[in-house]
Amino acid sequence: ETKVYVGNLGTGAGKGELERAFSYYGPLRTVWIARNPPGFAFVEFEDPRDAEDAVLGLDGKIICGSRVRVEVSTGMPRRSRYDRPPARRPFDPNDRCYECGEKGHYAYDCHRYSRRRRSR
Repeated sequence: ETKVYVGNLGTGAGKGELERAFSYYGPLRTVWIARNPPGFAFVEFEDPRDAEDAVLGLDGKIICGSRVRVEVSTGMPRRSRYDRPPARRPFDPNDRCYECGEKGHYAYDCHRYSRRRRSR
């Protein structure tokens, strides 16, 4: 991976200062600084070995006035608030209810034990 995550940046972090700190380890493709919310950035190198060297050399160092966290980016986007949670697995008529042991329904739909549920 050629992209590096930079966390714990101060709100006044500047692109030029990040470029100076990270270009020491190799040629950069891009530097992107988050503004809303502030506090992190991504730095992309041309060579993955340079990204690894930057992580080893800069993690925990003071850049732009703050002690930063530097790690190789996982490439996994964070879920937005509009993403849906994973759907339940499809219904299988051979599955048994945990409450009564019968086939054909799940515990949350169990007619026998519905009175056990607490009101919310």
